[in-house]
Amino acid sequence: MRRDLPFALAGLVLGVVLLGSAALTPDAAPARPFDVGLVLVMAAALAVCRRHPVPALVVVTATMLTLHIRTHPGVFAAYAVLGTVLVAAWLGHRLAAALASVAFLGGFLARDITVAPADQPAQLVIERTTLLLGWFVAANVAGLIARQHRAYLNQAEQRATEAERTREEMALRRAGEERLRIARDLHDSLTHSISVIKVQAGIGVHLARKHGEEPSAALLAIQEASGTAMQELRATLDVLRSPSDTDQLGLARVGELAERTRAAGVPVQVTVTGERRELPGDVDQVGYRVVQEALTNVARHAGPATARIHVDYAPARLSVSVTDDGQASPHRPVTPGVGLRGMRERVTGLGGKLHAAPRDDGGFTVRATFPLDGSLGS
Repeated sequence: MRRDLPFALAGLVLGVVLLGSAALTPDAAPARPFDVGLVLVMAAALAVCRRHPVPALVVVTATMLTLHIRTHPGVFAAYAVLGTVLVAAWLGHRLAAALASVAFLGGFLARDITVAPADQPAQLVIERTTLLLGWFVAANVAGLIARQHRAYLNQAEQRATEAERTREEMALRRAGEERLRIARDLHDSLTHSISVIKVQAGIGVHLARKHGEEPSAALLAIQEASGTAMQELRATLDVLRSPSDTDQLGLARVGELAERTRAAGVPVQVTVTGERRELPGDVDQVGYRVVQEALTNVARHAGPATARIHVDYAPARLSVSVTDDGQASPHRPVTPGVGLRGMRERVTGLGGKLHAAPRDDGGFTVRATFPLDGSLGS
């Protein structure tokens, strides 16, 4: 309705101009209530010319031609018809716009010829008719140009949208091809190496038991860890080959990590505070990976030490920490390795914060905090 208001106001203003022109023109007939009604009908038709261009064009042409015949306001009567012709041609009704132009020009010229005063020169009638003819031709051409311009803009927008969609599809296809390449490389290299480790550890356990000996804890830990690594690697390869796979590792399996670390000879304590609840998949998986990487570092670098895992479910955030009482000291700075850098990238990528540093009283702390309500920045 707001789009129609300017047309209605324009019609009313034009009506006032028409009636004023008729009142001031010496040879014009006085305006009567019927003429005022014609102006109001014209204004109403102008108000809906964008939604109903052809009916509005018929009504405006008929009312203005009738008003011109009755009161003879001059060329002012053509203004409303010109505007409606322009809108109709712009909306694609070229034939209706052309017929309305011809009808109004014919009626206008016929009235001037039949009712013109005897002392009015014929040249004046011809000049006025020629002027109106040029206006109507310009209105039809302008409407056609405006329509073609709009069609060009629509095509340009469609082409831009199609190009953007094509770029996205190409990017997704390239990403898929890269995932498949990485999956093939991992399968051909890493899977083979882990399989060899698992087989050799299994042979060692079998030979020890065959000779009536109990396999060492380190050998059993290698056997179990290699089996778990093979399972996780296969799961990773499945995700790379099918990114829609939602079967991911999560904090619910922290207990398994603790058991494997204990089997490797590192005592581990697990504490969970807060109310356990469903976590976003990426947060759940990254939290698990933080604990996994931290326990691996404890086993490799801390020396004789005890590790403590703490998972805290707060209302607006999740905190995961792994501390140990090993050999790390604040007086000996730790150079971040690939594991710590990857851990930090995973955490900050989810808007969280990672603290990894030696403790004041000895040992090392890794603490990751994830926002669960979007309030925590990276």
